[in-house]
Parts: sequence; C-alpha cells; structure tokens
Amino acid sequence: MRPFNYSLIKDQKWDSDMLGYIAAIYREAGKQEQYLKQRPEELEKLVEIAKIQSTEASNAIEGIITTNTRIKQLVEERTAPKNRDEQEIAGYRDVLNIIHESFDAIPITKNYILQLHKIMYSHMNNPLAGQTKNVQNYISASYPDGHSEILFTPLAPYETPEALDKICEEYNKVIGNFELEPLIAIPVFIHDFLCIHPFNDGNGRMSRLLTTLLLYRSGFYVGKYISLEAKIAKDKDLYYDALSRSQDGWHEGTEDVIPFIKYILSTILAAYKDFADRFSIVEEKLPAIEMVKKAAQYKIGRFTKQDIRELCPALSVSSIEGSLRKLVETGEFKREGTGKSTFYIRLK
Repeated sequence: MRPFNYSLIKDQKWDSDMLGYIAAIYREAGKQEQYLKQRPEELEKLVEIAKIQSTEASNAIEGIITTNTRIKQLVEERTAPKNRDEQEIAGYRDVLNIIHESFDAIPITKNYILQLHKIMYSHMNNPLAGQTKNVQNYISASYPDGHSEILFTPLAPYETPEALDKICEEYNKVIGNFELEPLIAIPVFIHDFLCIHPFNDGNGRMSRLLTTLLLYRSGFYVGKYISLEAKIAKDKDLYYDALSRSQDGWHEGTEDVIPFIKYILSTILAAYKDFADRFSIVEEKLPAIEMVKKAAQYKIGRFTKQDIRELCPALSVSSIEGSLRKLVETGEFKREGTGKSTFYIRLK
C-alpha cells in the first residue's frame, strides 16, 4: 500500500494562483461572518434552498434522480421515498442534516465515516452499508462508440480499511498540530479518499458530504447557504478532469494533486461570491419587483425563475412569478421557451 504522510505537504511550494485562492476565501469567509451577524433570520431561507440543491445535485451526478417536486418534499421530509432512487436521495438528506446539525461532534475517523455511509443507505436494504468494499472497483469511462476504458484502479479491498484509517490519522495530525493549512489539507484528504474508493457504492456522494463536513469543522460554512454540490454538478467535466489529472502516479506516491486542490478551492470561492451576491439583495428592503430586477442584474444572458428564486430567497414563488410577468409586460424582460424550458433575458 502506498504511504500517506501529510506532514510533508507543508514543505511544498505553492504557486500564486493557489495562494490567491486561499487568501480570497479567507476574505470572503470573514465577510460572511459579518453578514450572518446582521441578518441571520432572513438567511435561513438560503439554508433551505441549499439543502434541496445539494441533495438533488450530488445524487444527479451519479444518475440518481426524481422530479423537482419530489426532491423538495423528500428534503423537507413531507413524503416517504417510493423507489430506489428516492431511498438513496432520502439517505443523502439524512447525512446532510446530521452534518448541518452536529458537524462539531463528528470526529474524522474511519468508524464515523462508516457510520455516515450506513445512514446514507438506511432507507434501503444494502448489506454492505457501513462496510468497506469486498470486491475490486474501478474508475472507468464510457464512450459514444460503446467501448469503455479503465481510467484508474483504486486500492484493493484488503488494503482499504488500513488506508482509510491512515488518511484520517494523517488529517487529524496536521490539523490538530496546525501543521497544514486546512484549505490544502481538505482537498488532499478528499482526493485520497476518492483514490482509495473505499465502498462498493456511494464513494462520490460520500466524498461530497465529507467535503462539507471538513469545511464546517474548519470554520468555512459557505456550503450551508450555497450548494457546493450544485456547483460541481454544473461543471462536472472540470471536476472529473481535475480528479483524473491528479490521480496519475497516485499508487507510487508521485501524483500531482494541485489540479484537484485548485478545482476545489475555485468552487469554494465561487460559492462565497454567490453568497455575497445573494446577501446584497436580501440586505435591501425592496418591493418584490425591484428585488427581481436587482437579482437579474447579476445574470448575464439567459436566466430562469429558479435563478431568481435562489437570489431572492425571501420572496415566495408567486411573488417572483408575478414580478417576472410584469417585467415582461413592461418590456424590461423578454420571455422565451415554454414549461421547464422557459427562460428570460434582461432587455433594459
């Protein structure tokens, strides 16, 4: 099994891009702390939206889907899952809720990770829930002509429990001793977790839940208000490309994890900037139609009702729909498409 020694990472020289990301995230995190002190109640709506988006997006990346209405009902626990996909969605919701409510009481250990994995499958009969894999798994790609290709071979099942223990031990050591910047240690841990691929199923979703957990434990709460999973889902090709480039040489310990670190940091920073945009709209006590107009100013090109809903969490759906209708009637917005394909363009 390849060795893990996170203490050595602190000696690595980082380029200006990496240092710039870290500095910018700390600045945005400081701003967020001030925002939360000013308007905590109004920002609770952002939490509700982020939970729904995170649950939907992280599962959709793996092809686990249901309707928008059902997702909302499942996340709000107003319905019971009615098929396998919805059972998996409900399990993700449960783990995400636990992380939101108890992150500071969840140590980063193999046993706790296994517990979270077991909860993720608690709505279905999965005999391997909460256990490391019992067969070799592979990371592969399928192509339009029908052939598939193995891109990466994770650790063998017999190596997995020890490796999972080791990365937790290394992470806790460098964080506990303040040896390594958390914004470096977190992507490194997640990258190693994905390379180990410790479970028969659910590795991607567990990696995203663990990313949120590690960020919360280090004081970065942006994922509570802006869905990191939704951002990854939106640019998942970039995510998979960064992961693939960083996996080369992993078994030999010669990998270059920088592409994956930069991808994660850029996603975190983008989420913080989204939060600042949404707060600036929440902050002003404007009539509904003025809030919708202001929200549209943050959008270039086409935007949807859902885009406005995310930026204006204090407004009801009916208020947003009414405002959009009036703005189309006055010629300030243009509406195109029908049904779920409806979008708007700002004309003035």
